[in-house]
Amino acid sequence: MEFGSILPFLEGKTILVTGATGFLAKIFVEKILRVQPNVKKLYLLLRAKDSESATQRFRNEIIGKDLFKLVKENQGSNFNSFVSEKLTLVPGDISEEGLNLKKSILEEEICNQTDVIVNLAATTKFDERYDVALGINTLGVKHVLSFAKKCVNLKVLVHVSTAYVCGERGGLILEDPHPFGVSLNGVHGLDIDMEKKLVEEKLNHLQAKGATEHDIEVAMKDLGIERASEFGWPNTYVFTKAMGEMLVGTYKENMSVVIVRPTIVTSTYREPFPGWVEGLRTIDSIVAAYGKGKLTSFMADLDAVFDVIPADMVVNAMLVAMVAHANQPSDDPIIYHVGSSVRNPITYRSFREFNYRYFTAKPWINKEGKAVRVGKITMFSSIASFKRYMFIRYLLPLKGLELANSILCQYFHGIYHELNRKITTVMRLVDLYLPYLFFNGIFDDMNTEKLILAAKEGGVETNMFYFDPKIIDWDDYFMNIHFPGIFKYAFK
Repeated sequence: MEFGSILPFLEGKTILVTGATGFLAKIFVEKILRVQPNVKKLYLLLRAKDSESATQRFRNEIIGKDLFKLVKENQGSNFNSFVSEKLTLVPGDISEEGLNLKKSILEEEICNQTDVIVNLAATTKFDERYDVALGINTLGVKHVLSFAKKCVNLKVLVHVSTAYVCGERGGLILEDPHPFGVSLNGVHGLDIDMEKKLVEEKLNHLQAKGATEHDIEVAMKDLGIERASEFGWPNTYVFTKAMGEMLVGTYKENMSVVIVRPTIVTSTYREPFPGWVEGLRTIDSIVAAYGKGKLTSFMADLDAVFDVIPADMVVNAMLVAMVAHANQPSDDPIIYHVGSSVRNPITYRSFREFNYRYFTAKPWINKEGKAVRVGKITMFSSIASFKRYMFIRYLLPLKGLELANSILCQYFHGIYHELNRKITTVMRLVDLYLPYLFFNGIFDDMNTEKLILAAKEGGVETNMFYFDPKIIDWDDYFMNIHFPGIFKYAFK
């Protein structure tokens, strides 16, 4: 693996970015515009029915964000013309064949001009509707690959997946591809075409019965969880992402393809500025519930490794991998785990301590203007002990309040409602994150380590394209970057 500076590679290049409104995609676009304004063009594929809708989404969900403030400062009064020159909006949908571009003049232009495709389109909800997740996370990958084969100057395709396609396996998890059609328990018979057919038949059946949109949504969500569980994955998200990876290996042919598998992605470490985050992402739901006083008990293995990686490091790894593998096809896609569990591990015990220290020193101020005081969260080492605690501490009193309410004309309605809300919040978080709270896997990153070493030796601007988690001081990151970032950008 030999390569040099990243900036000259980006100069004059044309890049197609799918899922352009996503968290990582925005950081990727901002990074290129800021560090290499001489990039030729970025085509941004947005899920939209027409150019007007795409423009509205672009303004509201991308360029209007604080994330782009440094680019705006750098360009000054030329910012709008710069954006118009460098960014071309492409209304489309990767869940449709041909990306739903309908053989337009723009499609022909993209196919002739594109040097790099970065597939960041995904739905990340753990319990997404199966038809939606299958369409985007699985079949969407096939559609992107098919489109890529029409791009005559394509040098590399970067597909962003997730490290948790491994399911709930423990131990050392290698940077290996998923064998096509093989479930996590090693049983053959996972047929993606049959999964698509199953979804279509289920939808047709529900519609024929006159099911409401709500009933269809619930049925599709249940079907996703059911199919994921049958084949060994804990939720619809990682199941459909795993099938997407299978399609990469099957349909890549002689293309140069890189798969980047981040672990839990958190706010930016350094660029364009520390702490930028969008919405409450994964673990931040737990942080928010705790800070607001809604979460006083939870369960996890406190000594288990809690694998997180800042978003700007993921983007930098993508860029370095892109350059390293341009015009370097291989039999299998090259896979990179981008995480911290090997090179700079942190445990749930440390994470709990950071939360307690931060919210003790800087409590959240509620709507009434009062500071919410938090205590050390009570942790349970098993689901059985947690449920027993929840039953005695909350569910029994809740039943008592329910009975008292019915006798005393809803006298305790306010207390009952608040307690019920707290219980619902906790149980929802448990259901979503249970597979990961006792996860004991460590993500091998030998390929990523080789990439880091090659970058240092090959003249890469490592101060600009840093992605080695060893440089992170976790205490400083959580206390002075990530938690303040949540308060500023996501905490409502």
